[in-house]
Amino acid sequence: MRTAHPTRPEPQVADGAPLLALRDVQVAYGGIHALKGVSLEVGKGEIVAMIGANGAGKTTTLKSIARLLPLAAGSITFAGQDLGRLDTESVVTAGISLVPEGRAIFPNLTVRENLEIGAYGHRDRRAMGETIDDVVQLFPRLGERMKQEGGTLSGGEQQMLAIGRALMARPSLLLLDEPSLGIAPRLVQDIFAAVGRIAESGTTILLVEQNTRLALAASSRAYVLRTGEIAKHGPSAELARDPEIRAAYLGG
Repeated sequence: MRTAHPTRPEPQVADGAPLLALRDVQVAYGGIHALKGVSLEVGKGEIVAMIGANGAGKTTTLKSIARLLPLAAGSITFAGQDLGRLDTESVVTAGISLVPEGRAIFPNLTVRENLEIGAYGHRDRRAMGETIDDVVQLFPRLGERMKQEGGTLSGGEQQMLAIGRALMARPSLLLLDEPSLGIAPRLVQDIFAAVGRIAESGTTILLVEQNTRLALAASSRAYVLRTGEIAKHGPSAELARDPEIRAAYLGG
């Protein structure tokens, strides 16, 4: 999987510095104080997970990074760049792609057309074609369904399409929101295998996943969110053995 956009240099990070850093991020909307001072870091090449109950603030955190929600306080930096000054389109151009919860594909467009929308930043058809080839190599099912409308795909295939569309921008950082939600178990395995291959290719991943066992198995580090705050964080293997985490999220 090619990760570098043909017209965008790879983000440069100083030794020991995180690729992505949130510092005391606060978000409020609709009368709700959704994030109450979230601080986290993601290093270049990592898979980092965010886990927690529904409503803990996981999706809000991803939307804040993607600049879909305004910050009430705090800062978000990516490769040293202040994302608070950017709009959503500029965040994509900087090298960040979001795969939203619920997939949000275009049901009346074909698989190919959905992928091409994700590549709006490509300036030449050859680069777009190469990236589509990469996505098909990652998800062969999509190659078999290029002329099908997105709405005719199964839930798992639509999730593959949503991830593929995000990869069309050749991001350096992929934000994945609930990739297993509503998907048959056999396709969940395929999707998480692909997530591993995406990371191996050099793309950094921040993963939100309601299946805590899957999230901790796929990631090297994790943050536990509780009512808009970081309750715990550490190596995923250690959190998987933590009695409190096991009781709350792993069925004991």
